[in-house]
Amino acid sequence: MNKTASPRLPPWLRPHIGKASEISTVQKIIKERNIHTICEEGRCPNRAECYSNKTATFLLMGAICTRNCGFCQVDKGHAPMALDRSEPEKVAEAIALLGLEYVVLTSVARDDLADQGSGHFVEVINAIRQVKPSIKIEVLTPDFRGDRSCIETVVNANPVCYNHNIETVRRLQGVVRRGAKYDRSLGVLQAVQELNPEIKTKSGLMVGHGETVAEIKETMIDLRGVGISHLTIGQYLQPSLAHLPVQKYWTPEEFIELKEIALSIGFTHVESGALVRSSYHAGQAD
Repeated sequence: MNKTASPRLPPWLRPHIGKASEISTVQKIIKERNIHTICEEGRCPNRAECYSNKTATFLLMGAICTRNCGFCQVDKGHAPMALDRSEPEKVAEAIALLGLEYVVLTSVARDDLADQGSGHFVEVINAIRQVKPSIKIEVLTPDFRGDRSCIETVVNANPVCYNHNIETVRRLQGVVRRGAKYDRSLGVLQAVQELNPEIKTKSGLMVGHGETVAEIKETMIDLRGVGISHLTIGQYLQPSLAHLPVQKYWTPEEFIELKEIALSIGFTHVESGALVRSSYHAGQAD
């Protein structure tokens, strides 16, 4: 267990909280249905902005993950909750009550399930479309251990965007993403493009773990090499002393530089900033 503290938080990393009413309304609806959002579980600094823009990211299949990544504050455990078979209807009902126009569906890793939760993604997508056929649905999936059949199951549900985060550079994968593999994640994203090239594909990077600009550029090139068009880049923030410490706080100017590099490599949409997270401005990306 890591007990090292990160350096002092710089001023540009102190987020605007937003309207408490916007946050509390969503929290009430979510809590009443015993469902989860990564916005709340991860205490995302942008959640008030997203809620006011009628977007939110739902965390499916419980709040206990079978992986133990060094950066993530979602709870870990070898005995996740049994699937809530009413979750699809609960999520659909919450979306209708909130009047959402764009929704992101993500999940904990469920290595304990035969299909690793891919079928549950589809059940939730179908339930949402029954309630609101016009809604746009993006998925942010785990790697499904690279199982192409699981990836295909979700792709066949035809989300508007398929996101899978590579999270960090190749050298740091073992430390940051325990249980995940760099090339396997590239394979997931490549499989989506092969199965349906009409679906937008997206990935995300955290900086602050000790990576270099050269390593980040190499990762960008690898992502473009498998057809990724959309990229998010944000600052890693240490959730607690039990998590990996921050090695560096990247400056606003450096985030601009990273965005310019990404665009020069060929990404069509890039969100790059200290407080950017995977679903930031998701509904605004072309």
